[in-house]
Amino acid sequence: MNSLFADEHKALALSRYMLASGAALLIIGILGGYVFDSILTLPAQVFSHILVIAGPTLVKVGYVIRLNALARCAKSFN
Repeated sequence: MNSLFADEHKALALSRYMLASGAALLIIGILGGYVFDSILTLPAQVFSHILVIAGPTLVKVGYVIRLNALARCAKSFN
């Protein structure tokens, strides 16, 4: 795990994937929990509402990793 965060470019790529997957989870959760709720079963609706929480969490963690990686890139550039 340290090798993943040691390189700024790998951390930046990881943050990109986390931001994209978090946004996708949020959209899927919103669609399942609020748009298609009448055709989904109760467990599927509960899972969709969990995705509404998990998606933004993944976006926030990905954003923090991105900020850290960009700061390290700027420091190594100078």
